[in-house]
Amino acid sequence: MSDLTPGTWTLDAAHTSAGFTVRHAGISKVRGTFGELEGTLTVGESDKDLAFSTTLQVASISTGNADRDGHLRSADFFDAETYPTITFVSTRVEGDQLVGDLTIRDTTREISLDFTYEGAATDPFGTYRAGFTGETTISRKDFGLSWNAALEAGGVLVSDSVKIVVEAEFTAPTAA
Repeated sequence: MSDLTPGTWTLDAAHTSAGFTVRHAGISKVRGTFGELEGTLTVGESDKDLAFSTTLQVASISTGNADRDGHLRSADFFDAETYPTITFVSTRVEGDQLVGDLTIRDTTREISLDFTYEGAATDPFGTYRAGFTGETTISRKDFGLSWNAALEAGGVLVSDSVKIVVEAEFTAPTAA
């Protein structure tokens, strides 16, 4: 990552996706994304000197089903009216792990993201960009997302385990 200019890089929300996958009824997976997000990447002098922070707007959740999206925004899940944002603020880099604090519904837990630097390039408009991928799996119950329904044949409607995948693109700091 020596090709990254030290300073604060801006998240390009139009070229970033923050998504999740959760098992439904034990037989399929539901995927969703958050359409409104912002964030920064602070690059220091070494590869270990990276800091990432982001804020997701809960109301922007989309799974491709309006009824499900409304349920996810409700107090049964994210309670978007009371807790309008989800945040992640990194605290350190440990090898290929970005460690930081994830806050959902006013509950903060330390998580580790497996992250990969995807490279950097100048786009046709002269903007220098860098890309990163981050993945982790969390327990939704750790963040107060405990709503569920029992299935007649056994098991539950929504799994506890949620896979999070972030594909992030940042634009370089502009010269002062």
